Amino acid sequence: MKQRFYFDTSVFGGVYDIEFDELTLQLFEKVKLGEIICMYSDLTIGELDNAPEQVRNFINTLPNENMEFVQITNESLNLAREYIAENVVGKSSFDDCVHIALATINKADILVSWNFKHIVNIYRIRGYNSVNLKHGYATLEIRSPKDVINYENEEGSE
Repeated sequence: MKQRFYFDTSVFGGVYDIEFDELTLQLFEKVKLGEIICMYSDLTIGELDNAPEQVRNFINTLPNENMEFVQITNESLNLAREYIAENVVGKSSFDDCVHIALATINKADILVSWNFKHIVNIYRIRGYNSVNLKHGYATLEIRSPKDVINYENEEGSE
């Protein structure tokens, strides 16, 4: 069974960011080859509306059969509010919390993000997972594309 990775919007933006493009493109190559499923949401689409055209259009280059669309629900909004209530992050990071909640509720194998301040941060990850467990959800693996690509490369070389 293919692993399902929830990609937050920063990963799509990473395709055209000189600092992140190489690893991001390697990750999307895994999607194109059908090695992993790319999960994304209506929040992702909404955030991409404000991105440069090339970033907005990139998602359309990915094969539909390797993409999984998930929608914001009341359950995901409520869980996102709990992250804020538990002071995992501040109110201005609500959209980041919605990404975390969507990945949690839809049982993503890993949430992938380039957002090191509010998402891929050991203290935040512990906070998100503490709230998840408190509310009966599983913990969520949260990693950067670098972590995922390097892990995959190490696995393949043994």
